[in-house]
Amino acid sequence: MKHFNASCLERSAFQTDSGHLFGFYHNAAGGMNPQRCLDQAEPGERKHTLDLTPKMACPFSVVVAIDFGTTSSGYAFSFTQDSEAIHMMKRWEGGDPGVANQKSPTCLLLTPEVRFHSFGFAARDFYHDLDPEEARHWLYFDKFKMKIHSTSDLTMETELEAVNGRRVRAIEVFAHALHFFREHALKEVKDQSSSVLEGEEIRWVITVPAVWRQPAKQFMREAAYLAGLVSPDCPEQLLIALEPEAASIYCRKLRLHQVIDLSVQPLTNGFDLDGSRPFDSSFRQGDRYVVADCGGGTVDLTVHQIEQPQGTLKELYKASGGPYGAVGVDLAFEAMLCQIFGEDFIQSFKAKRPAAWVDLTIAFEARKRTASPGRANALNISLPFSFIDYYKRHRGQSVEAALRRSNMNIVKWSSQGMLRLTQEAMNELFQPTIINIVKHIEELMAKPEVRGVRFLFLVGGFAESPMLQRAVQKALGRTCRIIIPHDVGLTILKGAVLFGLDPTVVRVRRCPLTYGVGVLNRFVEGRHPRDKLLVKDGREWCTDILDRFVSVDQSVALGEAVRRSYTPARLGQRKIIINIYCSATDDVTYISDPGVRKCGTITLDLPEPLPPAGAAARGGGGGGGGGPERREIRATMQFGDTEIKVTAVDIMSGRSVRASIDFLSN
Repeated sequence: MKHFNASCLERSAFQTDSGHLFGFYHNAAGGMNPQRCLDQAEPGERKHTLDLTPKMACPFSVVVAIDFGTTSSGYAFSFTQDSEAIHMMKRWEGGDPGVANQKSPTCLLLTPEVRFHSFGFAARDFYHDLDPEEARHWLYFDKFKMKIHSTSDLTMETELEAVNGRRVRAIEVFAHALHFFREHALKEVKDQSSSVLEGEEIRWVITVPAVWRQPAKQFMREAAYLAGLVSPDCPEQLLIALEPEAASIYCRKLRLHQVIDLSVQPLTNGFDLDGSRPFDSSFRQGDRYVVADCGGGTVDLTVHQIEQPQGTLKELYKASGGPYGAVGVDLAFEAMLCQIFGEDFIQSFKAKRPAAWVDLTIAFEARKRTASPGRANALNISLPFSFIDYYKRHRGQSVEAALRRSNMNIVKWSSQGMLRLTQEAMNELFQPTIINIVKHIEELMAKPEVRGVRFLFLVGGFAESPMLQRAVQKALGRTCRIIIPHDVGLTILKGAVLFGLDPTVVRVRRCPLTYGVGVLNRFVEGRHPRDKLLVKDGREWCTDILDRFVSVDQSVALGEAVRRSYTPARLGQRKIIINIYCSATDDVTYISDPGVRKCGTITLDLPEPLPPAGAAARGGGGGGGGGPERREIRATMQFGDTEIKVTAVDIMSGRSVRASIDFLSN
C-alpha cells in the first residue's frame, strides 16, 4: 500500500458539473505526474465527442508529393486548378541501363567536411569515380530509410553510418535529401506555373510506410522542417501520407486498360466459372480490396472499402506488414558472398574499397530486376577488378579458387570475371523474402474482417519482380483477382498527389495501437490490487489505471475527437505535461501491465490567466468558491488522421492553449 507523502506531491482538484474530479499531482522534484482523477468513474466510462465537420478544401495552389523510398525516390506535383493532370518529375542525369523509371536511387553523398554534395544518380556516379583512397573520406549513404523502421528508440539524436563507417545524425541525412527534392521540385513547378508562387501556396506531401509508428512519422516531419519545406508554424502545409493508402487512392480510379490481371481463374465467355458477374473495368461502390505495397524496405498491407455514395475510403483492418522488402534479397546476396569469400574479407573490402562495393551492389541490383522463375540460363554479375585484385592480395589466392573451395555449386565462375548465378541460386536469394511477403498476405486474407475480398493490388518497386508476381499468383490467384497497375513503381507517388489535393478521401482509419494516460480511480476492494492503493485525506485511490483514448483496431473517423479536461496542480503553473502510454493489445488495465509503454508526451503551455469577466457567476457550478485560479484546460485529440493531433483551450477565457504532442523525446 502506498501512503501519500504530502511533502513530495501537491494536489489541486476541480469539480466539474458532471461531478468528475480532475486533478494533478505535482512532484516537488520538478517532474510532473499529471493524473486525471475520476470520482467514482467506472473504467469503461469515458466521454467521446464526435466532431465530424469536414475539412475545408485545399487553400493551396499546388501540391507537391515526395515519395521517399528505401531504394528509389521521386516527386510529382499537380496544380489545384487543373488537378486531373499529375506532372511527374523530369528524368535526371545518370540512370541505369535497362531501368526506365522516373525515380532516382535514394543515395546521398556528403563531402569529407559533412556538407551536401549530391543525391541520386549524381551521388552514385561521383562516388564511383573517386580515387579509392579519397573515397574513404567521403560519406555515402544508401538504403538509409530502413534504419528509421528498425530503430526502436528513435530520437532527434539517432545516428546513421555512412559506407566508410563515419556517423552523422539521421535527421540531418534525411533533411539533406528532402532539401534536394525541395530545390528540384520548386524549380520545375515554377517553370510550369504562369503565376508567381509564394512558399505558403504549396502543400507538401511526404510518404511513409503505414507500419511506421508515430515517432518515425514525427521524425519525417521534423526533417521536413529542418530542410525548409515548411515552417513549424504552419504544420498543416505538410501532410504525411501512408504509402499503401496513397496507392489505394490511385488504384480505386483505375480502368481495365491501365492494369495487368495476374489471376489464374479461367474465364468462360467473360464470366467466372461460378457464373458471377464479369470483371468490369472499374470498382463498384462497396467493393473491398487489399493493397500490398511491396517496396525496397518494407511490405505494407492495407484493406479498404469504397463507401457509397461519395466514393470515400474506409479502412477495414489496421495496417500490417514488416521489413520484407527487396533489400532482403540484397542482404541474402551479401550473405552468400560472405559464405564464399569469408565475412572478414567482405567487411574489410567494404571498409577499404567502399566505392567498389557500391559498384558490386549496383551490378547485382540490375541483374536482380531481370530474374524470373522460368529463366533457364544463369545470371552474370561482373565482379569489380578491385574485388578480384584485393582478394588475391588479401588471401593469396584467386577468386576462382575460393569459389571451388566453398562447395557452392549453384554459383559458378566465368573466365570473363563474372559470378554466374544459376536459377537455383537466384531462388535461394529471393525465397526467404518472398515467403515472408506471401505469408503476410495470406494471414491478412484469413482475418474475419478481410474474408471475401475480391481484389488484391500489388504495387511498389518490388511488385515489378516476376519472381514475386509468380509466387503471389500461385498462392492467392484462385481466391482473388491479383491486379498490377501498369506504372506500378509510380502508383504511390501519383496517389500521394491525389491525397494532397483531397486529404478527406480516406474517411475512416483503424488505430494501430491502444493509446491512453494513467489516472486515479476510487479504490474498490476486491477489484483493485492492494499494491495500487494510495491514501490521500482519508480517501482511497487506485493508481496507474489506463484511461483509454482509443483502442487497437478501433475504427476512427476523420475529425472524430477524444476530449479530456486537465487542471494545473498549482497557481502560476506554466506547463502541463501528460505522459501518453500505448499497447499493441487492448486487454490492459494498468499502465504498469506487460506490453504497455510510455510512448510520448502532451505539453500544454498555459498563458497568463486573464482577469475573468464575471468570474463569480461562472465559478458557481464548480462546488465551493475558489475564484480565478481554478483553470480547466480542455485537450482535444484526433486519432483519425495519418498523424495524432492535439489542440487545447482554456475553458474560462475561451482562449486557445498552445498544445504539442511529442513521440521523439522518450
